[in-house]
Amino acid sequence: MIHAPNRQTRPLKVWGLLLSMLLVMGVGFSAQAQDAAELTPPAVAETTGAVAEEAEQVAQDAAEAADASAADGSTDATASADEEPPSLGDRLDSILNPINGAIFTTLFFDVSFGLFGEDVKLPFLVVWLGFGAMFYTVYHGFINIRGFRHAWQIVRGKWAGSADDGDIPPFRALTSALSATVGLGNIAGVAIAMVVGGPGALFWMMVLGLFGMTSKFHETTLAQMFRVKNDDGSMSGGPMYFLDRGLKQINPNLEPLGKTLAVVFAIFLMGAALGGGNMFQANQSFEACFDQFVQPFLADENVETARRAGSVGFGIVMAAMVSVVIIGGIGRIGAATSIIVPVMATVYVAACSFIIVTNAEQLPSLIGLIFQEAWAPEAGLGGVLGAMMVGFQRAAFSSEAGIGSSAVAHSAAKVDEPIREGFVASLEPFIDTIVICFMTGMVVLITGTYQDFEPNAAGAAVTLAAFESRPIMETLQFPKILTISIVLFAFSTMISWCYYGERAWGYLFGIKSVIVFRLVFVVCVFVGSVASLGSVIDSADAMLLACGLPNILGGIILAPLVKKRLKAYWLRYCSGEMKPGEVVAKIPSDDGPGANI
Repeated sequence: MIHAPNRQTRPLKVWGLLLSMLLVMGVGFSAQAQDAAELTPPAVAETTGAVAEEAEQVAQDAAEAADASAADGSTDATASADEEPPSLGDRLDSILNPINGAIFTTLFFDVSFGLFGEDVKLPFLVVWLGFGAMFYTVYHGFINIRGFRHAWQIVRGKWAGSADDGDIPPFRALTSALSATVGLGNIAGVAIAMVVGGPGALFWMMVLGLFGMTSKFHETTLAQMFRVKNDDGSMSGGPMYFLDRGLKQINPNLEPLGKTLAVVFAIFLMGAALGGGNMFQANQSFEACFDQFVQPFLADENVETARRAGSVGFGIVMAAMVSVVIIGGIGRIGAATSIIVPVMATVYVAACSFIIVTNAEQLPSLIGLIFQEAWAPEAGLGGVLGAMMVGFQRAAFSSEAGIGSSAVAHSAAKVDEPIREGFVASLEPFIDTIVICFMTGMVVLITGTYQDFEPNAAGAAVTLAAFESRPIMETLQFPKILTISIVLFAFSTMISWCYYGERAWGYLFGIKSVIVFRLVFVVCVFVGSVASLGSVIDSADAMLLACGLPNILGGIILAPLVKKRLKAYWLRYCSGEMKPGEVVAKIPSDDGPGANI
């Protein structure tokens, strides 16, 4: 087991590196703001559907923000005294729009190539996540399929040992990671994919979910191999640790690259935690509650006033609930999610199953439609790749396979053997994407609600409309139950993402200072409830996907370490010689390059 080193000098070094990066980024952002009108969208609409539209809108927002900023200077003197002051959301937009334009232009560039006589352009980050998942799957000999049964055995405790190192049992690590992925991505993300990319997008979500099982296996195994034990006895791990320590271990010359990738990943992870893992969740859960429980009883002229007042109260309550749990650390987070996730997932799956079973006669034709639309020969290669990219993007947001976030939770699991926890993690994309997302997609298909909404519609509204279209669901008050589920899923997502973000903060600034991140996180819960967050959501989306860049790059470099360990483990398991809790190889230490691997 690696123990955390003395970090008295680390914060100064990290601050220096951060300031250097911010200086470089600041120069880039200034140039982007000056040329904002010329920003190139990260994808072409014909081949990537909503991916391109979203990126183009971000670029346009950046241009408008730059123009508005210039105009403000000349109009402030003549502004009327009774002009309504800008809202918190407007202020955030004015700050983040130029930055978003720069981020999207820098990270979401296109990969262009000719294929079957057509000019194809695909967003690099989405292609990168798909490539990583497929590479890991082939490299490890389709262990996602070969080890599927064994993974369930581990979750049930058949191979449990007497591990001393770790903070929570493997099942709670699984539910903690699932709580960050099962939620709005399953309820809303699938609906968005189908509205934008058609039924074929569901097929491609399933494909990436299948290959993504190996991504989770790979990154979690590495996180366990290179986790560290803090002075207080808690565990810290995740991509920032295996990038930093792993690359140095296999080759000392890679130490600068490893540290750079680790810092970049930690920054992106904190941004994603505060945005998509926090403010977006609070915002969407409040909107769902207000629309379902309050707005139907109000006169039109009172809606906005009530919305503003309600958002403040909701934000205070949600922030208080989150703070109570996160103060207890991963132990309390795991205890909460081990209850919330199974109960809410069971309720949601039961409701989906009811609609699917009562419309079983439609299943053959609908499944045929999914496959037909996935390949869509009449739409040409562009149509096929468009559905594929939309499906891949939504699957990435839903399961976070290749992102590296859930590896942070699994690094806290009490296990003897890293490979064993990797198998546990591989079940997440199966549960999240192949089961829950598929069932959501079938409900939306059966009811046909995906055809009634525009591409920019809220995904949760599409799914909610699907359930409301069945009278028996209205009678059973399921729309209200679904709304409560959305809030609880959002709550469990927030507390898990707080842990991810604080571990990234702890890596950069020392584990003793994580209370600072927790305070910022709680404040952001309130801000997310009361503000309009268009630009914040764009930034969160970008940072979440961007985590895959350093995570997969480092993961591929370290792949031989995982393969060697997996081979030794699998030989003993298949021979029947494996014993519960057995460790097939010592966990790497700082004794030298490649030691004990």
